Amino acid sequence: MPGLIGKKIGMTSLFTEDGKNIPCTVIEVGPCVVTQVKTQEKDGYEAVQLAFDEKREKSCTKPLLGHFKKAKTNPRKKLVEFRGFSDKLKTGDVLTVDFLENDTWLDISGISKGKGFQGVVKRHGFSGVGGATHGQHNRERAAGSIGSSSDPSRVFKGMRMAGRTGGERVMMISLRVVKIIPEKNILIVQGSVPGAEGSYLTIEQ
Repeated sequence: MPGLIGKKIGMTSLFTEDGKNIPCTVIEVGPCVVTQVKTQEKDGYEAVQLAFDEKREKSCTKPLLGHFKKAKTNPRKKLVEFRGFSDKLKTGDVLTVDFLENDTWLDISGISKGKGFQGVVKRHGFSGVGGATHGQHNRERAAGSIGSSSDPSRVFKGMRMAGRTGGERVMMISLRVVKIIPEKNILIVQGSVPGAEGSYLTIEQ
């Protein structure tokens, strides 16, 4: 599925033509440079590698410097492979937000915000184990029973319990394109996308 690489700028809200106020996410998309074109004969599969967001040469390893030099571009921070490009692209081509269209639907994925160690209420949406009217005073957010005692005499694998949450790859599907600002490489989609401001996103059509 063809796509582009972007960076989350932040959130805002826009009014539709019928007066509805909708929450939106502002994303900087491209320009993305084609740094490698993989073929079935040479690599075993077909894909296009895109690079986004320039960085200093001193922050880049020598193998990557050679890779970017071969593509005739400056070092980049983010590299992502995409499959399914119908257009024949070659190394050095530049893709911008013009590749996308208004009133289409996109799948956007990224790394969600890390929340650290959290309990079951925040991590899994548990409601707690009752109120204080039954004599308890400090167990409102507890997980409750996690299994039987005599049989099976163990805790089943995958039991939802407290632990580290967030910091995982999340995909939001079917987000509508509200507005495209080509001169600033800006894409505005309806709804929220994973990650903090400044984090990288993969935008697939």
